[in-house]
Amino acid sequence: MIAGLAPLLAAVQRNCHIADARHAREMTLCTYLLEMREFYRWENELPPGAPLPRADIGNWITEREALWESVADQEFTPLPLAGAQHDPFAAIAMNEALLPQGLVYGAGIGRFGKPHFFLGRLARREDHDGLDVLVCDCEYARDLTAIPAAMQSGTVIVRREALGQWLWEKAEAWGMKRKAGAMARALAAYDYDADPAAALARMTERETETLILHERGEHAAGRLLGPEWKEMIAGFTTRRAEIVARAVRDNLADCLVTLPALLVQPDDASLNFWFANFDGLRRELFPRLAAAYETGKVSRGDTPLREAVAAGADHWRDVALRLLAQDETCIAEFVATPAPIAL
Repeated sequence: MIAGLAPLLAAVQRNCHIADARHAREMTLCTYLLEMREFYRWENELPPGAPLPRADIGNWITEREALWESVADQEFTPLPLAGAQHDPFAAIAMNEALLPQGLVYGAGIGRFGKPHFFLGRLARREDHDGLDVLVCDCEYARDLTAIPAAMQSGTVIVRREALGQWLWEKAEAWGMKRKAGAMARALAAYDYDADPAAALARMTERETETLILHERGEHAAGRLLGPEWKEMIAGFTTRRAEIVARAVRDNLADCLVTLPALLVQPDDASLNFWFANFDGLRRELFPRLAAAYETGKVSRGDTPLREAVAAGADHWRDVALRLLAQDETCIAEFVATPAPIAL
Protein backbone atom coordinates (compact mmCIF):
# COMPACT_ATOMS: atom_id res chain seq x y z
CA MET A 1 0.00 0.00 0.00
CA ILE A 2 1.31 3.47 -0.86
CA ALA A 3 2.44 5.41 2.20
CA GLY A 4 0.24 8.20 3.49
CA LEU A 5 -3.06 6.76 2.32
CA ALA A 6 -4.05 5.02 5.55
CA PRO A 7 -6.80 7.59 6.33
CA LEU A 8 -8.27 7.11 2.86
CA LEU A 9 -8.16 3.33 3.19
CA ALA A 10 -9.88 3.51 6.58
CA ALA A 11 -12.61 5.79 5.21
CA VAL A 12 -13.29 3.56 2.19
CA GLN A 13 -13.49 0.45 4.36
CA ARG A 14 -15.79 2.21 6.80
CA ASN A 15 -18.16 3.05 3.95
CA CYS A 16 -18.03 -0.59 2.90
CA HIS A 17 -19.08 -1.58 6.41
CA ILE A 18 -21.96 0.91 6.37
CA ALA A 19 -23.19 -0.43 3.02
CA ASP A 20 -22.96 -4.00 4.27
CA ALA A 21 -24.75 -3.10 7.49
CA ARG A 22 -27.70 -1.78 5.52
CA HIS A 23 -27.95 -4.54 2.92
CA ALA A 24 -26.21 -7.80 3.96
CA ARG A 25 -29.32 -9.20 5.61
CA GLU A 26 -31.22 -8.90 2.33
CA MET A 27 -29.39 -12.01 1.10
CA THR A 28 -30.67 -15.54 1.53
CA LEU A 29 -29.00 -17.33 4.44
CA CYS A 30 -27.06 -19.64 2.11
CA THR A 31 -25.74 -16.78 -0.01
CA TYR A 32 -24.90 -14.76 3.09
CA LEU A 33 -22.81 -17.55 4.61
CA LEU A 34 -20.96 -18.19 1.35
CA GLU A 35 -20.21 -14.49 0.94
CA MET A 36 -19.01 -14.23 4.54
CA ARG A 37 -16.77 -17.26 4.06
CA GLU A 38 -15.02 -15.67 1.09
CA PHE A 39 -14.89 -12.26 2.78
CA TYR A 40 -13.11 -13.89 5.72
CA ARG A 41 -10.62 -15.44 3.31
CA TRP A 42 -10.00 -12.05 1.70
CA GLU A 43 -9.48 -10.22 5.00
CA ASN A 44 -7.08 -12.92 6.21
CA GLU A 45 -5.28 -13.24 2.86
CA LEU A 46 -6.10 -16.93 2.55
CA PRO A 47 -5.97 -18.60 -0.88
CA PRO A 48 -9.13 -20.09 -2.45
CA GLY A 49 -10.01 -23.42 -0.91
CA ALA A 50 -7.82 -22.95 2.16
CA PRO A 51 -9.33 -24.69 5.22
CA LEU A 52 -11.12 -22.29 7.54
CA PRO A 53 -10.91 -22.57 11.34
CA ARG A 54 -14.55 -22.99 12.39
CA ALA A 55 -14.19 -21.32 15.77
CA ASP A 56 -12.31 -18.34 14.36
CA ILE A 57 -14.74 -17.69 11.52
CA GLY A 58 -17.70 -18.05 13.89
CA ASN A 59 -16.23 -15.41 16.21
CA TRP A 60 -15.36 -13.22 13.22
CA ILE A 61 -18.95 -13.29 11.94
CA THR A 62 -20.25 -12.36 15.39
CA GLU A 63 -17.83 -9.46 15.63
CA ARG A 64 -18.57 -8.28 12.10
CA GLU A 65 -22.31 -8.29 12.69
CA ALA A 66 -21.77 -6.29 15.89
CA LEU A 67 -19.71 -3.77 13.92
CA TRP A 68 -22.45 -3.47 11.32
CA GLU A 69 -25.01 -2.91 14.06
CA SER A 70 -22.95 0.01 15.35
CA VAL A 71 -22.65 1.78 11.97
CA ALA A 72 -25.94 0.92 10.24
CA ASP A 73 -27.51 4.32 10.92
CA GLN A 74 -24.43 6.38 10.10
CA GLU A 75 -23.90 8.42 6.93
CA PHE A 76 -21.17 7.53 4.45
CA THR A 77 -17.82 9.08 5.33
CA PRO A 78 -16.19 11.72 3.08
CA LEU A 79 -12.90 10.53 1.60
CA PRO A 80 -9.70 12.41 2.51
CA LEU A 81 -7.40 12.82 -0.48
CA ALA A 82 -4.95 15.49 -1.62
CA GLY A 83 -5.95 17.88 1.14
CA ALA A 84 -9.67 17.75 0.36
CA GLN A 85 -12.74 15.80 1.43
CA HIS A 86 -14.47 13.99 -1.43
CA ASP A 87 -17.98 12.60 -1.78
CA PRO A 88 -17.70 8.78 -1.55
CA PHE A 89 -19.53 8.41 -4.88
CA ALA A 90 -17.24 10.85 -6.73
CA ALA A 91 -15.20 8.08 -8.32
CA ILE A 92 -14.12 10.13 -11.34
CA ALA A 93 -12.61 12.90 -9.21
CA MET A 94 -10.99 10.37 -6.89
CA ASN A 95 -9.37 8.49 -9.74
CA GLU A 96 -7.94 11.65 -11.26
CA ALA A 97 -5.73 11.80 -8.17
CA LEU A 98 -5.31 8.08 -7.55
CA LEU A 99 -4.53 6.68 -11.00
CA PRO A 100 -1.14 8.44 -11.25
CA GLN A 101 -0.27 6.69 -7.98
CA GLY A 102 -1.23 3.28 -9.37
CA LEU A 103 -4.51 3.03 -7.44
CA VAL A 104 -8.13 2.68 -8.50
CA TYR A 105 -11.25 3.65 -6.57
CA GLY A 106 -14.66 2.26 -7.39
CA ALA A 107 -18.06 3.43 -6.17
CA GLY A 108 -21.58 2.93 -7.42
CA ILE A 109 -25.04 1.51 -6.87
CA GLY A 110 -25.46 -2.15 -7.71
CA ARG A 111 -28.36 -4.57 -7.77
CA PHE A 112 -31.39 -3.64 -5.69
CA GLY A 113 -29.91 -0.31 -4.66
CA LYS A 114 -26.89 -1.61 -2.73
CA PRO A 115 -23.88 0.75 -2.71
CA HIS A 116 -20.49 -0.80 -3.49
CA PHE A 117 -17.04 0.64 -2.78
CA PHE A 118 -13.51 -0.61 -3.22
CA LEU A 119 -9.91 0.55 -3.43
CA GLY A 120 -7.36 -1.49 -5.34
CA ARG A 121 -4.06 -1.49 -7.18
CA LEU A 122 -4.03 -0.70 -10.89
CA ALA A 123 -2.58 -3.52 -12.99
CA ARG A 124 -3.11 -1.96 -16.42
CA ARG A 125 -5.09 0.69 -18.25
CA GLU A 126 -6.42 0.25 -21.79
CA ASP A 127 -8.70 1.92 -24.30
CA HIS A 128 -11.43 -0.21 -25.89
CA ASP A 129 -13.56 1.59 -28.46
CA GLY A 130 -13.44 4.78 -26.43
CA LEU A 131 -14.01 3.05 -23.10
CA ASP A 132 -11.41 3.64 -20.40
CA VAL A 133 -10.69 0.14 -19.02
CA LEU A 134 -8.99 -0.13 -15.62
CA VAL A 135 -7.86 -3.62 -14.62
CA CYS A 136 -7.07 -4.03 -10.91
CA ASP A 137 -5.41 -6.83 -9.02
CA CYS A 138 -4.75 -6.50 -5.26
CA GLU A 139 -7.68 -4.98 -3.34
CA TYR A 140 -7.10 -2.97 -0.19
CA ALA A 141 -10.71 -2.22 0.76
CA ARG A 142 -14.00 -3.79 -0.37
CA ASP A 143 -17.50 -4.64 0.75
CA LEU A 144 -19.02 -8.06 1.28
CA THR A 145 -20.09 -8.68 -2.32
CA ALA A 146 -17.12 -8.40 -4.66
CA ILE A 147 -18.35 -7.47 -8.16
CA PRO A 148 -15.81 -8.61 -10.80
CA ALA A 149 -16.60 -5.84 -13.29
CA ALA A 150 -18.71 -2.72 -13.63
CA MET A 151 -19.05 0.28 -15.93
CA GLN A 152 -19.79 3.84 -14.96
CA SER A 153 -19.57 7.06 -16.98
CA GLY A 154 -17.51 5.53 -19.78
CA THR A 155 -15.06 3.78 -17.44
CA VAL A 156 -14.90 0.01 -16.99
CA ILE A 157 -13.31 -1.38 -13.83
CA VAL A 158 -12.33 -5.05 -13.79
CA ARG A 159 -11.35 -6.52 -10.43
CA ARG A 160 -9.20 -9.59 -11.03
CA GLU A 161 -9.09 -10.53 -7.35
CA ALA A 162 -12.89 -10.53 -7.24
CA LEU A 163 -13.00 -12.44 -10.53
CA GLY A 164 -10.63 -15.08 -9.15
CA GLN A 165 -12.88 -15.52 -6.11
CA TRP A 166 -15.95 -15.88 -8.35
CA LEU A 167 -14.22 -18.41 -10.61
CA TRP A 168 -13.17 -20.45 -7.60
CA GLU A 169 -16.73 -20.51 -6.28
CA LYS A 170 -18.01 -21.72 -9.65
CA ALA A 171 -15.37 -24.44 -9.90
CA GLU A 172 -15.97 -25.51 -6.30
CA ALA A 173 -19.72 -25.78 -6.88
CA TRP A 174 -19.19 -27.87 -10.01
CA GLY A 175 -16.74 -30.14 -8.17
CA MET A 176 -19.41 -31.27 -5.71
CA LYS A 177 -21.32 -33.16 -8.41
CA ARG A 178 -18.94 -33.03 -11.41
CA LYS A 179 -21.85 -32.90 -13.80
CA ALA A 180 -21.15 -33.19 -17.52
CA GLY A 181 -21.84 -30.05 -19.53
CA ALA A 182 -20.49 -26.61 -20.25
CA MET A 183 -18.63 -26.18 -16.95
CA ALA A 184 -16.96 -29.57 -17.30
CA ARG A 185 -15.83 -28.62 -20.81
CA ALA A 186 -14.55 -25.24 -19.65
CA LEU A 187 -12.56 -26.61 -16.71
CA ALA A 188 -11.13 -29.41 -18.85
CA ALA A 189 -9.85 -26.81 -21.32
CA TYR A 190 -7.87 -25.23 -18.48
CA ASP A 191 -6.68 -28.65 -17.18
CA TYR A 192 -8.29 -27.84 -13.85
CA ASP A 193 -8.09 -31.31 -12.31
CA ALA A 194 -4.31 -31.51 -12.80
CA ASP A 195 -3.50 -28.24 -11.01
CA PRO A 196 -6.47 -26.20 -9.75
CA ALA A 197 -4.40 -23.21 -8.60
CA ALA A 198 -2.57 -22.87 -11.91
CA ALA A 199 -5.80 -23.36 -13.83
CA LEU A 200 -7.53 -20.64 -11.82
CA ALA A 201 -4.68 -18.25 -12.59
CA ARG A 202 -5.02 -18.95 -16.32
CA MET A 203 -8.79 -18.66 -16.13
CA THR A 204 -8.59 -15.33 -14.32
CA GLU A 205 -6.25 -13.95 -16.97
CA ARG A 206 -8.40 -15.05 -19.88
CA GLU A 207 -11.83 -14.42 -18.41
CA THR A 208 -10.75 -10.88 -17.61
CA GLU A 209 -11.02 -10.33 -21.36
CA THR A 210 -14.53 -11.84 -21.40
CA LEU A 211 -15.60 -9.40 -18.69
CA ILE A 212 -14.27 -6.52 -20.78
CA LEU A 213 -16.25 -7.82 -23.75
CA HIS A 214 -19.43 -7.87 -21.68
CA GLU A 215 -18.90 -4.32 -20.45
CA ARG A 216 -18.30 -3.21 -24.03
CA GLY A 217 -21.63 -4.84 -24.81
CA GLU A 218 -23.24 -2.95 -21.94
CA HIS A 219 -21.84 0.26 -23.38
CA ALA A 220 -23.25 -0.57 -26.82
CA ALA A 221 -26.62 -1.42 -25.27
CA GLY A 222 -26.57 1.86 -23.40
CA ARG A 223 -26.14 3.79 -26.62
CA LEU A 224 -29.16 2.00 -28.09
CA LEU A 225 -31.41 2.47 -25.06
CA GLY A 226 -30.42 5.94 -23.95
CA PRO A 227 -30.45 7.47 -20.45
CA GLU A 228 -34.09 6.51 -19.97
CA TRP A 229 -33.02 2.94 -19.21
CA LYS A 230 -30.93 3.93 -16.20
CA GLU A 231 -33.75 6.17 -15.00
CA MET A 232 -36.20 3.27 -15.29
CA ILE A 233 -33.99 0.96 -13.21
CA ALA A 234 -33.46 3.62 -10.55
CA GLY A 235 -37.21 4.15 -10.27
CA PHE A 236 -38.14 0.52 -9.64
CA THR A 237 -39.62 -0.26 -6.25
CA THR A 238 -39.64 -4.07 -6.63
CA ARG A 239 -36.85 -6.56 -7.21
CA ARG A 240 -38.81 -8.57 -9.75
CA ALA A 241 -38.96 -5.74 -12.26
CA GLU A 242 -35.24 -5.08 -11.87
CA ILE A 243 -34.43 -8.77 -12.38
CA VAL A 244 -36.33 -8.76 -15.68
CA ALA A 245 -34.75 -5.55 -16.92
CA ARG A 246 -31.23 -6.64 -16.06
CA ALA A 247 -31.70 -10.06 -17.70
CA VAL A 248 -32.96 -8.45 -20.91
CA ARG A 249 -30.10 -5.98 -21.03
CA ASP A 250 -27.51 -8.67 -20.24
CA ASN A 251 -28.81 -10.75 -23.15
CA LEU A 252 -28.68 -7.71 -25.42
CA ALA A 253 -25.13 -6.82 -24.37
CA ASP A 254 -23.85 -10.33 -24.94
CA CYS A 255 -25.53 -10.67 -28.34
CA LEU A 256 -24.09 -7.32 -29.43
CA VAL A 257 -20.47 -7.89 -28.38
CA THR A 258 -19.55 -10.78 -26.07
CA LEU A 259 -20.82 -13.80 -27.99
CA PRO A 260 -19.78 -12.61 -31.47
CA ALA A 261 -16.24 -12.14 -30.11
CA LEU A 262 -16.15 -15.50 -28.31
CA LEU A 263 -17.37 -17.30 -31.43
CA VAL A 264 -14.28 -16.26 -33.40
CA GLN A 265 -11.76 -17.29 -30.75
CA PRO A 266 -9.51 -20.22 -31.74
CA ASP A 267 -10.91 -22.48 -28.99
CA ASP A 268 -14.12 -22.81 -27.01
CA ALA A 269 -12.79 -22.44 -23.45
CA SER A 270 -14.31 -19.02 -22.80
CA LEU A 271 -17.43 -19.81 -24.81
CA ASN A 272 -18.03 -22.92 -22.72
CA PHE A 273 -17.48 -20.96 -19.53
CA TRP A 274 -19.97 -18.33 -20.69
CA PHE A 275 -22.62 -20.99 -21.25
CA ALA A 276 -21.81 -22.61 -17.90
CA ASN A 277 -23.01 -19.36 -16.33
CA PHE A 278 -25.93 -18.77 -18.69
CA ASP A 279 -28.64 -19.47 -16.16
CA GLY A 280 -31.62 -18.08 -14.30
CA LEU A 281 -33.99 -15.74 -16.06
CA ARG A 282 -31.48 -14.95 -18.80
CA ARG A 283 -31.67 -18.58 -19.92
CA GLU A 284 -35.44 -18.82 -19.48
CA LEU A 285 -35.83 -15.81 -21.73
CA PHE A 286 -33.51 -17.17 -24.43
CA PRO A 287 -34.17 -20.92 -24.95
CA ARG A 288 -33.15 -20.66 -28.60
CA LEU A 289 -29.60 -19.79 -27.60
CA ALA A 290 -29.35 -22.66 -25.10
CA ALA A 291 -30.66 -25.12 -27.69
CA ALA A 292 -28.26 -23.82 -30.34
CA TYR A 293 -25.29 -24.36 -28.01
CA GLU A 294 -26.25 -27.96 -27.32
CA THR A 295 -26.88 -28.57 -31.03
CA GLY A 296 -23.44 -27.23 -31.84
CA LYS A 297 -21.78 -29.57 -29.37
CA VAL A 298 -23.40 -32.54 -31.11
CA SER A 299 -22.91 -31.46 -34.73
CA ARG A 300 -19.55 -29.71 -34.31
CA GLY A 301 -20.97 -26.70 -36.07
CA ASP A 302 -21.78 -23.23 -34.79
CA THR A 303 -24.18 -22.01 -37.48
CA PRO A 304 -27.29 -22.35 -35.25
CA LEU A 305 -25.45 -20.51 -32.47
CA ARG A 306 -24.37 -17.66 -34.74
CA GLU A 307 -27.91 -17.35 -36.07
CA ALA A 308 -29.35 -17.30 -32.55
CA VAL A 309 -26.91 -14.57 -31.50
CA ALA A 310 -27.74 -12.44 -34.55
CA ALA A 311 -31.47 -12.87 -33.95
CA GLY A 312 -30.97 -12.09 -30.28
CA ALA A 313 -29.32 -8.74 -30.98
CA ASP A 314 -32.45 -7.53 -32.77
CA HIS A 315 -34.92 -9.24 -30.45
CA TRP A 316 -33.47 -8.00 -27.15
CA ARG A 317 -33.12 -4.47 -28.46
CA ASP A 318 -36.81 -4.50 -29.36
CA VAL A 319 -37.82 -6.06 -26.03
CA ALA A 320 -35.76 -3.53 -24.08
CA LEU A 321 -37.41 -0.65 -25.92
CA ARG A 322 -40.81 -2.19 -25.17
CA LEU A 323 -39.97 -2.37 -21.47
CA LEU A 324 -39.23 1.34 -21.47
CA ALA A 325 -42.85 1.92 -22.46
CA GLN A 326 -44.35 -0.41 -19.82
CA ASP A 327 -45.07 0.14 -16.16
CA GLU A 328 -43.23 -1.64 -13.38
CA THR A 329 -46.06 -4.06 -12.59
CA CYS A 330 -46.20 -5.35 -16.15
CA ILE A 331 -42.43 -5.77 -16.30
CA ALA A 332 -42.35 -7.68 -13.00
CA GLU A 333 -44.88 -10.20 -14.31
CA PHE A 334 -42.35 -11.51 -16.83
CA VAL A 335 -40.47 -13.24 -13.98
CA ALA A 336 -43.32 -15.73 -13.62
CA THR A 337 -44.39 -15.73 -17.29
CA PRO A 338 -41.38 -14.96 -19.51
CA ALA A 339 -42.86 -16.49 -22.68
CA PRO A 340 -44.31 -13.23 -24.11
CA ILE A 341 -40.82 -11.71 -24.40
CA ALA A 342 -38.75 -14.89 -24.81
CA LEU A 343 -36.81 -15.97 -27.90
